Amino acid sequence: MRMLVLSLVSLICAAAVGFVWYGSFTETANVSALDLPLYYTERKTWTEPIRPIPQTVKLNAQKVALGQKLFHDKRLSRDGTVSCASCHNLRAGGDDGRTVSAGIDGALGNINAPTVFNSGFNFVQFWDGRASTLEDQIDDPINHPKEMGANWPAIETRLRGVPQYVEHFDSLYRDGITARNIKDAIATFERSLITPNSRFDRYLNGDHAAITQDELAGYANFKSFGCVSCHQGVNVGGNMYQAFGIMLSRRDADTAVKRVDLGRFNVTGREEDKYVFKVPSLRNIALTAPYFHDGLGPDLPAAVRVMAKLQLGQQLTEHQVSAIVAFLHTLTGDMPITALK
Repeated sequence: MRMLVLSLVSLICAAAVGFVWYGSFTETANVSALDLPLYYTERKTWTEPIRPIPQTVKLNAQKVALGQKLFHDKRLSRDGTVSCASCHNLRAGGDDGRTVSAGIDGALGNINAPTVFNSGFNFVQFWDGRASTLEDQIDDPINHPKEMGANWPAIETRLRGVPQYVEHFDSLYRDGITARNIKDAIATFERSLITPNSRFDRYLNGDHAAITQDELAGYANFKSFGCVSCHQGVNVGGNMYQAFGIMLSRRDADTAVKRVDLGRFNVTGREEDKYVFKVPSLRNIALTAPYFHDGLGPDLPAAVRVMAKLQLGQQLTEHQVSAIVAFLHTLTGDMPITALK
């Protein structure tokens, strides 16, 4: 029954947004309609379900600079071998290109690392949504024994031994180096990692020569087949939960979905949340293979076929797959300057 309901909801949503989306769309934790983060101030109304990324976000430049240093600092890990950037390579799509990431002592994680680019636009963090903010998200890799394996008291003590950090924190925070302030700086830096000016964004902003007819046909397929029912808004996803395999029965899901992770079930313990995940952003998707929470989607054509079958009950032709893949390539934006320093 649950799968039937989810399937009907998906098909209704697809029909509702299949061709034109009228009015503005906002993303947040309740999915229905709340405000974007405060630093995103654009208030234009768009006639498409996808919205362009803003050119800039309003952030404290000094906190961004401090967060950038911390993001790349391996002293935040227990043995000084792993930084945030180890799993989120800012020169290669904002992830690590691996099925699962490697932490301290070479330990392998259990789930595919998502890109950090545009993560400030996600309504929750992690595939299972267990962190509501970027600040909350930082606790997990810092403390996880397979990732950075550290703890905040040890990190605070270590950073207080670095005069440059002491000076920088004291200039920004009344109480200097604390776990809360470290997280605030890193999260502020992560919010600066936006990738505007994709060719599709330029198209949305009126430059109809920015994409080809084949790519536009791929976008038409993307809408008409219903992909856009889950992948829309400024981040082309990242603003709702969905079951992975909504066209499957529970028995089929148990065998077809690789159970490296049970999704929201890990957080809520509710049977209906098994295999339910945060819908990932498709921004810069051409740069972030392999795909899915289990990293088992080797390339974009394969990922499109799997999504069409498991989520929409569609068997696409090679031409349709190629067209949608061509559209997805138009979502690659400009890498932020702060990522390239």
